[in-house]
Amino acid sequence: MDIVSAERGAWVSIYTYLILSTLKLFIGNIANSEALSADGLNNFTDIIASVAVLIGLKISKKPRDKNHPYGHSRAENISSLLASFIMMVIGFQVLYEAVQSLWHQEATTPSLLAALVGAGAAIVMFCVFLYNKRLADKLQSGALKAVAKDNLSDALVSVGAVVGIIGAYFGLSWLDPLAALVVGLIICKTAFEIFKETSLLLTDGFDEDKMGEYKEAVKAITGVNDVKDLRARMHGNDVVLDVTVTVNPELSVVRSHEIADEIEEELETKHQISMIHVHIEPDH
Repeated sequence: MDIVSAERGAWVSIYTYLILSTLKLFIGNIANSEALSADGLNNFTDIIASVAVLIGLKISKKPRDKNHPYGHSRAENISSLLASFIMMVIGFQVLYEAVQSLWHQEATTPSLLAALVGAGAAIVMFCVFLYNKRLADKLQSGALKAVAKDNLSDALVSVGAVVGIIGAYFGLSWLDPLAALVVGLIICKTAFEIFKETSLLLTDGFDEDKMGEYKEAVKAITGVNDVKDLRARMHGNDVVLDVTVTVNPELSVVRSHEIADEIEEELETKHQISMIHVHIEPDH
């Protein structure tokens, strides 16, 4: 993976969120909009997530060593997990304040300036989403994909905030804190999704469909009689694959080794798997 390009994507998000978060919190305060202020806090959580991704990417660049024979790629997953916890805490804070306003009927009429800022922010965030999604797909970076997913969520959150602000401006004052409530729910939902996906990777969970693809690719290699066992796990963005195949017991050691090389080459070139362990057994 091109770590430098991945870092660039994280920095784009950080700079954008820093500007939007500051603007939304400031305008939300002077324009009396809970929805825009909540959206600003949402962007603040995104700064935390992006910084965590950046730290994870920097650590993952470190080469393999005695204590880390598979490298440091999982630092990226751990950083995403920590970011999800912070996002969840802030999400609950937004929910609490929104519920308080609705319960005590403290809603005020916001200024249309808040709606204008929210609409502009939605457009900016959608552009950032497109940039990071394209970069994440190109680099196959799980952490950057999480950032891109969050970018899209933020664009939609801003749209929802704008709807609530406009509704409150035209007399439905409860719509502004209601929009803030929705923003809080989206923050919590995004945090949970990142937590769920990252937890799966850190506990060696793997996509069964991809496992099936790998198994069929190995079985198609000339000389392989059967795939006795196949296990895969993610180490950061790298797939680690252990496969046991059976071959004709009459084959020479040299030919068996050639089959192992062919399996490795097939999986590396067509499935981008860089760490493969092949074990060959005689077919009885």
